[in-house]
Amino acid sequence: MAAYYGEGTVKPAGANFNPEKTAKLLRTAMKGLGTDEKAIIDILVGHSNRERQELKTMFKTCFGRDLVDDLKSETGGNFQRLIEYLMMPTRELDAYSLKKAMKGAGTDERTLIEILCSKTNKQMAEIREIYKLLYKTTLEDDLRSDLAGDFKLLMISLSQGHRDENPNVVPTQVQTDVKELYDAGPGKFGTDEAVFNRILVRRSIAHLQEVFKAYKQKHGKEMEQVVDAETSGDLKNAFLGIIHYVKNPRDYFAELLNKTLKGAGTDDERLMQLIVSHSEIDLKDIAKEYLKKYGRELKKDIADDTSGDYEKLLVRLAT
Repeated sequence: MAAYYGEGTVKPAGANFNPEKTAKLLRTAMKGLGTDEKAIIDILVGHSNRERQELKTMFKTCFGRDLVDDLKSETGGNFQRLIEYLMMPTRELDAYSLKKAMKGAGTDERTLIEILCSKTNKQMAEIREIYKLLYKTTLEDDLRSDLAGDFKLLMISLSQGHRDENPNVVPTQVQTDVKELYDAGPGKFGTDEAVFNRILVRRSIAHLQEVFKAYKQKHGKEMEQVVDAETSGDLKNAFLGIIHYVKNPRDYFAELLNKTLKGAGTDDERLMQLIVSHSEIDLKDIAKEYLKKYGRELKKDIADDTSGDYEKLLVRLAT
């Protein structure tokens, strides 16, 4: 998968980055009676993830204290959790989110699909490495023990990170894949899910985009319609997630964010993970797509569904 990048909302401090001075400002914000939450928010939003990692080191060097522990002791609730996520190295947050999705009685399939279908091969390799380091087991082993059936096989396939990342598209291969997909689904009794798995996991983004167009031209159906008719349950949702991401990643993530906000309650966990993980990559673009798709600003929907310092930090990240 070729790396997909747009414009983020969080920019590095860059040449203005002064780790020692910023560490002192953070210490002042947390020292004595009361906490200066505004100062903490300004600093966290004003620095990239890499710079925040440097701040952790500098804070310990200057004061002998753990920055994350201090931040946690001065905050609470969702505000505290959001700060924790901002302070995690990027791939560590991915690994943590995957582990959390498989922990306990139920499995959060949506999180597994979103993370595994949207990573480059390099990012996936980094996630597998940090996952093993943190949890003393492999991501594949956890997927294998927690999931079942064709959905398990698809998630394991995606976790390998072996998608073709060559941007060049070979027309003859496109036609071959169109035929294979038809023969594995509408062209036979029953469905050969393994063919869908192999093509949707292995082929490049550019190639799949052409396959979907060629399939519609030849058979008169969108790939989503084919998957909807031929599969069900978590496997169907995963295939649909991959197709949506391939066709329009910004729209895909705008829809995921909307799902965390609509309805009776807010899915704060997914909302935080999505906002943090996209803040430096493409959140500005996703926010534009959100406005286009739903006729409302993302930051306004966030403000309507959250409160307090948690709301202030989320809105800053989404702006």
